[in-house]
Amino acid sequence: MQPIVFPGLGLKFIIDPTAFTIFGIPIYWYGIIISTGFLLAILLTTYEAKRVGLDPEIIMDIALFGTPAAIIGARLYYVVFNWSAYKDNLSEIFAIRHGGLAIYGAIIAALITTVIYCKVKKINIWRVFDIGVLGLIIAQAIGRWGNFVNQEAYGEQTNLPWRMEVFDVQTQSRIAVHPTFLYESLWNVVGFLFLIWYRKRKKFHGEIFLFYTLWYGLGRFWIEGLRTDSLYLGNFRVSQIVAAISVIVSIGFIRHFRKNTNEKADII
Repeated sequence: MQPIVFPGLGLKFIIDPTAFTIFGIPIYWYGIIISTGFLLAILLTTYEAKRVGLDPEIIMDIALFGTPAAIIGARLYYVVFNWSAYKDNLSEIFAIRHGGLAIYGAIIAALITTVIYCKVKKINIWRVFDIGVLGLIIAQAIGRWGNFVNQEAYGEQTNLPWRMEVFDVQTQSRIAVHPTFLYESLWNVVGFLFLIWYRKRKKFHGEIFLFYTLWYGLGRFWIEGLRTDSLYLGNFRVSQIVAAISVIVSIGFIRHFRKNTNEKADII
């Protein structure tokens, strides 16, 4: 068990990735942390739904359908953009416990599921999106600490005072790296605080969701540039491509909807 050390801060952590076992099956801290973030997201979005006058059962229904879809989407996204690692061993595609989930795949699948549900139930999609991203972004902030426990998803080597020293499997040596898990977690916390503050000031339904995709896209673009485990499409990092598209599309939609909102106000 390799320690996680922040030499510049005088901190040292020795954490066993396995929290406990049940009937010989290991239960990992990663799963516990992810589940905690998910539970908090459900509680928060349920509260927010009640606050804005939306039936909280809608949130539970979407979670029921969206959760398995998100897991499948996260796995498919990872497998598709890392196909060389699976093409000769197809059974490994289903071995999720061996790792290999991509947050963008989960988000895309969950969004598609939510759109279908809202269309069938004739519910305003943008209202649901505004509520859902509040839980999503805080769940992401918490979930990144699972990467900390697993000593994964870290950045390139650095000598910065807040560097994190971990054991690198590929080089079989200890290296000091950017704690990108921490960068993204803090970035999401700041984004969450802003969205919570702004939700009562939004100009149109969907603006909270669009600010989320804008904020998360900006953060993910620069943080992904520091990571050493990125998925690639040719010479480009897939997550940076998706992040850049998210930022551009979000800005375009915000400007479009705000313009229409202002025009309607002028007419009235």
